[in-house]
Amino acid sequence: MNQLDWIVLVVTLLAIIAYGLYKSRTSRNLDGYFLSNRSMPWGLILLSIMGTQASAITFLSAPGQAYTDGMRFVQYYFGQPLAMIAICIFFVPIFRKLKVYTAYEYLENRFDNKTRTLTSFLFLIQRGLSTGISVFAPSLILSSLLGWNIYYTNIVMGGLLIIYTMSGGAKAVAYTQQLQLIIIFIGMFLAGYMVVNMLPENVSFADALSISGKMGKLNVITTGFENGRFNWSDQYNLISGIIGGFFLGLSYFGADQSQVGRYLTARSLTESRMGLLMNGLVKVPMQFLILLIGALVFTFYQFNSAPVFFNDVQINKLENSVYKDSFAVVQQQYNAIASQKEKVIVEYSHASDVNNETIKEQKIAELKSLQLGSDSLRGRVKHWLGKKAVGGDSNDTNYIFLRFVVDYLPVGLVGLLIAIIFLASWGSIAAAVNSLASCSMVDFHKRFTKKEQTGEDEYKMSKWYTLGWGIFCIIVAMFTYNIGNSLIEAVNVLGSLFYGVILGVFLVAFFIKKIKSGDVVFWAALLTEILVLTIFILTKVGVFKMGFLWLNPIGAFGVILFSLLLQSVLAKKESPALQAGLPEKI
Repeated sequence: MNQLDWIVLVVTLLAIIAYGLYKSRTSRNLDGYFLSNRSMPWGLILLSIMGTQASAITFLSAPGQAYTDGMRFVQYYFGQPLAMIAICIFFVPIFRKLKVYTAYEYLENRFDNKTRTLTSFLFLIQRGLSTGISVFAPSLILSSLLGWNIYYTNIVMGGLLIIYTMSGGAKAVAYTQQLQLIIIFIGMFLAGYMVVNMLPENVSFADALSISGKMGKLNVITTGFENGRFNWSDQYNLISGIIGGFFLGLSYFGADQSQVGRYLTARSLTESRMGLLMNGLVKVPMQFLILLIGALVFTFYQFNSAPVFFNDVQINKLENSVYKDSFAVVQQQYNAIASQKEKVIVEYSHASDVNNETIKEQKIAELKSLQLGSDSLRGRVKHWLGKKAVGGDSNDTNYIFLRFVVDYLPVGLVGLLIAIIFLASWGSIAAAVNSLASCSMVDFHKRFTKKEQTGEDEYKMSKWYTLGWGIFCIIVAMFTYNIGNSLIEAVNVLGSLFYGVILGVFLVAFFIKKIKSGDVVFWAALLTEILVLTIFILTKVGVFKMGFLWLNPIGAFGVILFSLLLQSVLAKKESPALQAGLPEKI
């Protein structure tokens, strides 16, 4: 990066830290540290919810996801607006009425201690691991740009983040997220504008969209049906997005403390609901536009030679391995195809100018054939990188947008875009670490400690839990390097392993009033979690195929069905009339 880029990057990050420290002044007790004294307006709630969900993974990995797989990932969010409505009707009023610090306090009132403990523990596992992946995302950037050791960058990035998260709690998190999102939206708009602006003069925005669509990158709606049958292994389609996405959204916003803690800071029930409903309206178009940038980057690389692999660090490994000669041949072939693609795409543009549909269709067919050839060569490079002799990372999805930014965007804007990825990461991680600390403090420490503590004591202990979870997330980030998925997909897969079960516990609590035994729900949740993990493992080893989004409704309905079954068994055992073989009284 240029010196100006570094200045923009450093100044932006230091300004956010300073702003967070400035806004960290709050009452020195749990209500102030975790809930900002329940004083936030709905607009700030909206930005805080969005900032918590939209991590660096969203802005770093999503454009790469669209580049490789098209825009169908946006269907993952189709169930979210429906989930927001359900949460506003059923979840928020109960949490607000009970004035809870965490969502899991309600479960103790409804069932018992162990059900609350299990559900909170499942949240801590899931959120702690996924936040570690989020810490890794900005570290990935510095490591790639500077050649720094990935482990040191994890420590630096995590350490800077912990400073203002420990200092100010929920209030500092909310206010910094507000400033972060403003900068993020400006930067992403400029990035999208620059992609189109750098296309050849005779290629308009409409032409760029047309090329992306013809090449299959604007596949916003896919049904999931192939040859008349539904493909259950298809990760992203309309049906899995609405159903699976609805249950995932219901669990994430209704039972995940990282989000529940955001809208519990609102000053009224109406403010909480407004923030959630507006998030449901804004999230889908926002994600659509982020993915669209990736589709436009794909079009840009039809006019400009794309790297055969977007991570230079891994290419260096390949060039110093036993495959170096083979790679050199593949690189030449790839460059030759890239030159042909540039020629064909120019001919397509000329045909488009004179509305010659015949030539346009012919050139698109040629372009698709060339793309298959370049994809085949990329596949060969990825195969070599995955070999033990190379020991590389064969997934470059997370580097595609980053590589474009560094290689092509003007001086100054590169630093801003890199800063944006840091800011997005810090916003979501800070909220997650704050929620992990709140659950540890409220659901475990306060319940199991025998020592009397003042509000000041609890405030100080909460800071120690924040530090501890920050360190834990950094440690998790150390093991994320060869995760094998795009980061955005890895986080969502991890969430789906636990979210459905957590949601199922709350659904039983809200809607099945006849189930009052905590033993029933505890064992139902435990059995369902084992079931979900078993299904996931079986899909990974190839016993059968199923998209990960379906794990969310399986987990939710599994808890409900097991609870009803166990309740039925328990009722029969407890019935003296049945044990005596006599009919029950009605």
